[in-house]
Amino acid sequence: MKPETERLVDSLRQKEKIKVLFVCLGNICRSPAAEGVMKSIAEASGEGARWEIDSAGTGDYHIGDLPDRRMRVHASRRGLTLDHRCRQIKSYDFEEFDIIIGMDDSNLQNLHRLSPSVEAERKIAGMAEFFTDSRMGDAVPDPYYEGSEGFELVLDMLDDACNNLYRLVTPSY
Repeated sequence: MKPETERLVDSLRQKEKIKVLFVCLGNICRSPAAEGVMKSIAEASGEGARWEIDSAGTGDYHIGDLPDRRMRVHASRRGLTLDHRCRQIKSYDFEEFDIIIGMDDSNLQNLHRLSPSVEAERKIAGMAEFFTDSRMGDAVPDPYYEGSEGFELVLDMLDDACNNLYRLVTPSY
């Protein structure tokens, strides 16, 4: 994990309410799945009320749509309900959320470009920074053009990263 991300995570521990925004390109696969995984973890721990979790896309391709049907099917097999309506990230998100997590380098570059200030830019982190196993790579791949294995891989990666993020912010977990 980058030192600036460590500082960001440390600052979250003292917050009464932790606000997390997950971001991918279209907000139909990876980011709504991360939102669902993180909500499930927070709710299962009994701290769901402490966490505000949302997702958005850098693109405007699917605004108002449900997440991709294939991702919803694979997530439901794991007990997750993905009922988020896709939206595009807005400048006010940088004020509203404590940490904004991009799924890959392209998303991170777009987030840095869209960031309204240097202070807001400090809230950006990469999802791969929360992987517990460095062999998982440096990004969450987009499963949109992949088969079932791609969706399952992404859910495995998000489960690992979200659990680690939760442990880092809530050490008693």
